[in-house]
Amino acid sequence: MRPPSLTPLLTPFILELCSLETYASVQASAAYAASGFGGAGVSMLIEIQELELHPIDYEEEFAPGLIDLGPDLIQRAPLYAAGRAQLVEEHHGKSQIVRDIRVAGSLRTSLEMACARCLEPVVEKVERQYDLLYRPLGTDSGREELSITAAEAEVSYYQGVGLLLEDVLREQVLLAAPLKAICREDCRGLCPHCGKNLNLEQCSCADAVVDPRWSPLKDLRSKLQN
Repeated sequence: MRPPSLTPLLTPFILELCSLETYASVQASAAYAASGFGGAGVSMLIEIQELELHPIDYEEEFAPGLIDLGPDLIQRAPLYAAGRAQLVEEHHGKSQIVRDIRVAGSLRTSLEMACARCLEPVVEKVERQYDLLYRPLGTDSGREELSITAAEAEVSYYQGVGLLLEDVLREQVLLAAPLKAICREDCRGLCPHCGKNLNLEQCSCADAVVDPRWSPLKDLRSKLQN
């Protein structure tokens, strides 16, 4: 599909009302929307070009399935995220200026994962606040210390014209997810021998299966007791 563009008749009029940089940003945003990434429920591109003009406030909602969280997590409620992205310029040395992207905000959703004992599904509410700094890839190569600005936030890296909000949120959801979940305090788990869920039924396996390597010690104990 051809990206939407402003008509030749409208272009001179718009250029009288805004700067050339703003016009270029509008055109880039239109092309991005036409690519299929823009729109409700789909991730937005945080562009350096637009951040040079003004900070970007975002408030997005992602339906389950739009963000890939891997095989172990299932999103069970809309992922709501709100915050602000802004440009942070840092001076490295006398002449180098590094353009960082700072993204701060919060998110909330519900995730389904397997119980660590019985493997039944468990739904957990997840909330997280974040304050992140994204530097151009390769900026810190060979540097032993980070600047004060970087020390105030978690540091990651971006490549190209900017970064996708979707990638930011995916990383933060995975960090916010609990390492393990239990369906209930008294979960009995699975039988280690037959694999039955002991919360639902009692299996007929023996209470313990003796490791044959312990047989000599068992014989010695019987002799000592006699």
